[in-house]
This record gives sequence, C-alpha cells and structure tokens, in this order.
Amino acid sequence: MTNPILVEVTRGDLVESVHRGAIAIVDAEGVLRFALGDVASPVYTRSSLKPIQALPLLESGAAEAFHVSDDEVALACASHSGETIHTGTVEEWLERIGCSEADLACGPQLPRHEPTLRNLLANQEKPSRLHNNCSGKHAGFLTLAKHLGAPIAGYVNISHPVQQAVLATLARLSGVSNPASGIDGCAAPNFAIPLTAFARALAQIAGKKTQGAERILRSMMAYPELVGGSGRFCTQVMRAANGKAAVKVGAEGVYAAMLPELGLGVAIKIDDGAVRGAEVALAVVLEKLGVVKADAGLDSHPITNTVGTTVGYVRVASDLATIAL
Repeated sequence: MTNPILVEVTRGDLVESVHRGAIAIVDAEGVLRFALGDVASPVYTRSSLKPIQALPLLESGAAEAFHVSDDEVALACASHSGETIHTGTVEEWLERIGCSEADLACGPQLPRHEPTLRNLLANQEKPSRLHNNCSGKHAGFLTLAKHLGAPIAGYVNISHPVQQAVLATLARLSGVSNPASGIDGCAAPNFAIPLTAFARALAQIAGKKTQGAERILRSMMAYPELVGGSGRFCTQVMRAANGKAAVKVGAEGVYAAMLPELGLGVAIKIDDGAVRGAEVALAVVLEKLGVVKADAGLDSHPITNTVGTTVGYVRVASDLATIAL
C-alpha cells in the first residue's frame, strides 16, 4: 500500500518535499488503538529498540549484581552525542565491571556534539569507541555477559547468550517469535518486526507489564541528556513531556515512544528514512495525545539558509494533521 504523507517540507509558498510513513499505537493489553499506513510489513527497529535491548540487563539481575545506576541504564538505552557526560560515564562503567574500551565491539565514531568534535579536532585527537553513540548499549551487553558467565568475545554474535536474551525478550513483548535480523551500524544484531508488534512491545514497557519496565522508564525520563544529548530532539521531547513520555530515535526514520500515564506504545516509520520526518510526526502524535503541549515548538522545524534566514519549514501534512487520536 502507499503510505500517507505525514510530513511536508516547504520553501517559500510551495511544498518542496514530502515524507510518507506509518504509525501504530497499541495499549498495554495489546489492543491496536490507532493505525495509519502500512503497519503490518516488517521494518527494522534500529536504535529505537534499545530500551528493549536493555531489559535483559535489568531482568537477569546483572544490573543489581554490578551496581548499575539509573544514569547508566539511561546510557544503555541511548544513542548519545559523544559528550563528556556520555563517554566519561561509560568509561567508569566499563572499568567497574573489569572491562575497557577495547572490549567494545562498536567502532570509533566522531562525536555528534559539535563543541566536543571541535575540541577533539583542535587537539588532533582521534575519536574512540567510547564516542560511538551505542557505547552505553554495548557496556550493558558486556555487563550482561559477565553476569551470565558468557564469553566477552563475540558478544554481538546473534548466537551469543546476550543476543539470545535480547531476542527472547523482544519475542515475549512483541509476539513475534522469529523476526528477520540484520546487523546494525554498531555491529550488534537488529530485528525487523511490524510496527504493530513494535508498538505492542513498547506498550508492555509503558504499562509496566515486564519486570524491568519501571526502571527503564524512570532512567530515561530522569536523564534525557544521557539518552540523547545537548539540543537533541529525544532530549527536548522528554523534557517537554515532564515524566509523561520516554522516547527513542532510530536510524532510517524510526521513532518509538512509551507513554506510562496512558499505557501506550507508539511506533513510527518514515518511508524514505528521514529522521526529520519522524521527529515532526512523533511531536504531532504526542500533542494529539496530550503528552506535550502544542506550544512546545516541537511539531515544526524551521529551515534556514547559510545566513540564518528562515526559508521554509518541516511541518505536519494534512493526512496526519486532520486525524483525531
């Protein structure tokens, strides 16, 4: 099916580009509360999966055994910007569990945070694996491997006990027992499931239907700067929601939200992979659900030219704007 236009991009008085996509909202009892577009075809969940990938760390007893703090749990769910608050916390976490940067399977990555990047380049330093946006997730994987008595080497292989625990957790929460898999940008497995199934899994966390859910929600909402970073959309949304939402971006236009007060899971996928489209779509959905205020300024992004003049907007399209949730 052809997905509806959720977001449009203007320049002057004309619409220059559009972003088609799909949205699924499921409640904690597994009931599909809203669907727009193709919510049945499998899509890779990408980094939006991280809160689910972090659950085995909590539900196995590994977090308790290794004294994992709430800020570290937030980093296990993060796609962080490589700021010192991120890299320093991950480094201390690794040291406490008897590991080091060299044990991380994710590769070095330039910091997304521009001041950190400029400082790195000015000092002629190279990025490390700690700067990788997924280093917190991998620290969580290593902690789980230690707790399970499993080898550190190869912890990102899909056959490793760590990844089998993740797969079992995803299957239990989503209802999809044998999802398609691929390799994510950080070298760990990622899984493709329908948006309805993904929203169902997120709703299980939102409704605190699984043991580690309360801590995932608490940690993400208490430390939004660790989940994203300075100026990041994830961070801005969670601050604006004020305890009503834990949200997580994924690559290729995926976005996830867990809404504990409503017991809802929200899954969004933009067809062309544009994160800017997913951001606006998510903001509009959260506004319609009363989770963030319409005047928060999250549902329309200005487009500026090189001298700073606003020349257009990324904004909601009528296919989504006219729908009541």
